[in-house]
Amino acid sequence: MQSENKTPSTLLVVLAFATVYIVWGSTYFFIQRALHGLPPFFLGAFRFIVAGLLMLAWTLAQGDKLFSWKIAKPAIITGLLLLFVGNGVVIWVEQFLPSAMVAIMVSSSPLWFVLLDKPKWSENLSNRSTILGLVIGFAGVVLLFSEKIMASMSSLNSSRDLFAMVLVVLGSMAWAGGSLYSKYNSGSDSATVNSTWQMFAAGIAFVPGIFISGEYTTLNLATVPTDTWLAATYLIFFGSIAGFSAYVWLLKVQPATKVSTYAYVNPVVAVLLGIFFAGESITPMQISGLIVILASVLLINLHKYRKPKQVANAY
Repeated sequence: MQSENKTPSTLLVVLAFATVYIVWGSTYFFIQRALHGLPPFFLGAFRFIVAGLLMLAWTLAQGDKLFSWKIAKPAIITGLLLLFVGNGVVIWVEQFLPSAMVAIMVSSSPLWFVLLDKPKWSENLSNRSTILGLVIGFAGVVLLFSEKIMASMSSLNSSRDLFAMVLVVLGSMAWAGGSLYSKYNSGSDSATVNSTWQMFAAGIAFVPGIFISGEYTTLNLATVPTDTWLAATYLIFFGSIAGFSAYVWLLKVQPATKVSTYAYVNPVVAVLLGIFFAGESITPMQISGLIVILASVLLINLHKYRKPKQVANAY
């Protein structure tokens, strides 16, 4: 997927947002399914190295320029921050933290986008609808999962899980920082080229953990269940190749605060998928959370709809 510079196709933007919103909303479920048969460091290495190899074949077939340190360096840094630190933390903590709690803490990332995006401070911090939308969106995610969190609090291991929660916050900061670094320091106009290097960097970074943690001594690939391989395959093709490439491209052509709304919409999608495909029920509290989150996304995008009427007064 190529950047279209000033005026990207509206249809492409809509499709990219739909991919990031819907596909990534389903990955919480598939990560946990994959972890039933594969240890976390192996899963991370396998997922991103295979995705990187597939994207490498695609970029070579397209004739894109790939083997240049000027192109690779910013992509490698971005990949380590986003996929190894940001996504790796989520994979690791989902071994013992409830996925609802992880989803809430990951949803703090839009707030980090605003705080870390220094070039856009004057614009973001002066935009009331954006700030209000970000705060309301986070409150909506908390509301969405409040009942599950209250039910799971008694089973938490205080010291271990407190450490895991701190890691999730740090991972969210790394994700926001890596996303902004990618936006302002991209080495290539091709989102596919950037994603290829980012996935290779993350996949290779996971490999030492396989040996340090001792995963290689207990892993027997012959006994891994079929549904685990299917979940890992979904993460490779949809979570990594489709979802991540769409995300990297959106960062180039859309405001970071708008792109960051995926962190609010993903939990909504996860809940709806559970209702329609896993027979889960929905409570009035969850419905309230869904409405609040959708209202927050509208607020974050409100200035876009007002802009044509305020051109003369635009700062």
